[in-house]
Amino acid sequence: MEAPAIIMMVIAMITVWGGLAAAIMHLRKHPDME
Repeated sequence: MEAPAIIMMVIAMITVWGGLAAAIMHLRKHPDME
């Protein structure tokens, strides 16, 4: 794979996993919210 493709893939993975982690942290702070 080309370097730019690897960089884009890493950025995309960080964005997805970062958003997922933020959602989990938010749910843990507010367990009563549906």
